[in-house]
Amino acid sequence: MEKKTAVIYARTSSSGALESRQNTTRQVVDLQQYAKSAKLKVIKIFEEHISGAKKNSERLVLSECLEFCKNEHVGILLVSELSRLGRNAFQVLSSVQSLMDSSINIYMQKERFTLLDALGKPSLIAPIMIAVLATCAQMEHDNIQYRLNSGRSQYVKNGGKLGRKVGYRKPAEQKEQEYAEVIRLLRKKYYTLKEISKLAGVSISTIQRVKKEFCQRD
Repeated sequence: MEKKTAVIYARTSSSGALESRQNTTRQVVDLQQYAKSAKLKVIKIFEEHISGAKKNSERLVLSECLEFCKNEHVGILLVSELSRLGRNAFQVLSSVQSLMDSSINIYMQKERFTLLDALGKPSLIAPIMIAVLATCAQMEHDNIQYRLNSGRSQYVKNGGKLGRKVGYRKPAEQKEQEYAEVIRLLRKKYYTLKEISKLAGVSISTIQRVKKEFCQRD
């Protein structure tokens, strides 16, 4: 196939929530628009609903996508951001290396970065950029979990209780303090409710209430 062919890979953490499905659709639509502007012919779209922390061997759609790209000699793989390929730096680097060995380019829309140059060769800084971006994605994920666990521990240490008494309504100030990290993640706007639920250990219904109360006007 000619080098102007492209494949789209979109991923969210779960297929259980409507917002996750909508988020996958948004990724695909945005990448289709990019492909059109770059005069790329999208020949296949892969969509997956699985945690980015999973191993590549557990991500069947990603594995199928990578094999398709190599078998069909696809010119470029389009992803919304590098973390769509995973949140474990070593797993991401493994996927990137597999494509690079087959001279398949990668375009990351959020980072506005392509792996290969016009001659199909990786630039001198490409491996460094990929390694840094993958490591930053993993560090962000690890830091979020650390802050959430630390915040809950400190809240309990100061006498707070994570359970709820029947008929009790928490003051807004207390909720804002207890769910500070959830509010921060919601305001980033690129995490789905399912992803925030997994990171924060909070139910989706609770996140929806927090979103309605503190982020409705954001």
